[in-house]
Amino acid sequence: MYYYFIIAFQVYCIYHMYKNGNSFYWALLIFFVPLIGCIIYLVTQVYNKRDAEKITSEITNIINPTKKIRDLEKQLEFSESYQNRVNLADAYLANKDYNNALPLYLKELKDGYENDFYVNTKLVEAYFLAKDYSKAVFYAEKIKDKLEYKKSKTQFICGLAHEKLSDFEAAEHNLRQIDIRYSFYEERLVFAEFLINRNKKEEARSILEAIKTESQHMTKPNQKLYRRTVVQVEKLLSEFD
Repeated sequence: MYYYFIIAFQVYCIYHMYKNGNSFYWALLIFFVPLIGCIIYLVTQVYNKRDAEKITSEITNIINPTKKIRDLEKQLEFSESYQNRVNLADAYLANKDYNNALPLYLKELKDGYENDFYVNTKLVEAYFLAKDYSKAVFYAEKIKDKLEYKKSKTQFICGLAHEKLSDFEAAEHNLRQIDIRYSFYEERLVFAEFLINRNKKEEARSILEAIKTESQHMTKPNQKLYRRTVVQVEKLLSEFD
């Protein structure tokens, strides 16, 4: 049992390190000094009292990623409620199980929630990830007039779906909405790459330079979170020279 705990502890720390873009040198400490290295990483890079429950849950999900799904399946069996179906669908989607996620979301639309904004956004995401781009666009169209849709990640995903369908004008229209200063760094990088591919390099350069400038004013957590994005931005800018 102790051995498996150490392995789970290491896996969690490596996962957190990768997810947050922390230095690779942490991996050496975690691997070669397992327990002490993990504790040092946890205390200095992760832990505060409010995170304790979340950390425990994440470690459990790494050891047994289907446990959360099984628990939610039991909840749905006990009570066929809107929230229980959506929670289970979200868990399936997070696990890339689109075949099980999609029917649950679609059932909500049939049960009187045809205009439910959240469910429609998840259908856009799920169909896009399942590579059914036409349906992703279809469900985006249903909510495109809602205020929450404007300048949202759902609209961004709709733009990507249009790109996959070779509707580049619609793609650019939707992707452009996400170009908002001091936010959506990863999405704006994707938009800049889209513009480069469409031979609109000067506009792409302008977006990349803006992201680079904004990165110099990021908080430390955001510097870690968007480190890879900023590195890619700098790489693309160097190719313009």
